[in-house]
Amino acid sequence: MLQFAIVSITLALIWYSIAVWAERISAMLKTWHVIFFWAGVICDTTGTISMRVLSRVHLFDIHGISGSIALLLMLFHASWATIVIINKDEKLIRNFHKFSMFVWLVWLIPYISGILMHMK
Repeated sequence: MLQFAIVSITLALIWYSIAVWAERISAMLKTWHVIFFWAGVICDTTGTISMRVLSRVHLFDIHGISGSIALLLMLFHASWATIVIINKDEKLIRNFHKFSMFVWLVWLIPYISGILMHMK
């Protein structure tokens, strides 16, 4: 189950990173970016749930708190991106990448802290 959790979290990193950087490079939110955001959210949620089932670590340490914040931000981000695409708001479509980069950077905090805290 640990390998499944690690693969899920790593897939979240891959999906989310591809979407965020492709959106930033194109300077325009596209439907496929939103699909990749959702794939990242699903993989991150799956990996997080798996890790919590396996973990005996307190959920209120810096990793647990930052991970919860990051996951909620990812969920909000993917939801808002979906609304922006559906509404075809050109201004937001062109500027959405700024928020995407912020969410991605926040998400990296628990990703990296998880690696550093659990390396043996």
